[in-house]
Amino acid sequence: MTVLAPLHFADPREAAALAAFLGRLVHYDRAAAVRLQAGGGALAVFGRPPSFEVLAIRTARLEDAVDLDVTVSAGALLDGVEEASGKAVVPDAVTGPPWAGVLPPRTGWRPVPGLPAAGELRGAVAAAVAEFRRRDGELPEELRTRTERDRVGREIWSRTLGATGLPLRAVHAAQSLGFLPPRDVPADLLAAGPWLRLRTPYGSVALRKAPAALTVTPAP
Repeated sequence: MTVLAPLHFADPREAAALAAFLGRLVHYDRAAAVRLQAGGGALAVFGRPPSFEVLAIRTARLEDAVDLDVTVSAGALLDGVEEASGKAVVPDAVTGPPWAGVLPPRTGWRPVPGLPAAGELRGAVAAAVAEFRRRDGELPEELRTRTERDRVGREIWSRTLGATGLPLRAVHAAQSLGFLPPRDVPADLLAAGPWLRLRTPYGSVALRKAPAALTVTPAP
């Protein structure tokens, strides 16, 4: 067993923010894992809340330059966060889920125009939730199955915001994880290769864009 030194945050409030993030992940999945990457005095914590189909990213500043790359239990890391002292004890490594091996790039991000303001993003999520509830309530009893309800949910949450290509499920994930800012705080949409990233001061969600459909034209 490798014993890792505790992580000391540059600001104790960052320990509390990390604990809140981990708590939300564990709420969705008690067995959630997170991948930790640290370098140059910064820490990035990656998680994947189920059903949203996105990666969630929370960053924090560290007091010291620490080199770290490990996948751990989100619950065990949450237990090791000491908010009062602004530090976190890193638990033993676990076997990472498949997503932990495919992370967004660190560099090469470019702005994507057209992202609505934070208030509009919240409104879009609220409207989608209301639509799902309405359509779910209208389902006849014989169609009130998990399969049909999942189909309705996928249809709604796969819709994109204008020409940005960002699906509503990414915005819903950001709101559910506490990443969406108040109305007067800006959010950014970035792209790098096949990845899209919704970034706010409170965290990011990233996802790989679906590949374009291949069109085959018959030979004359």
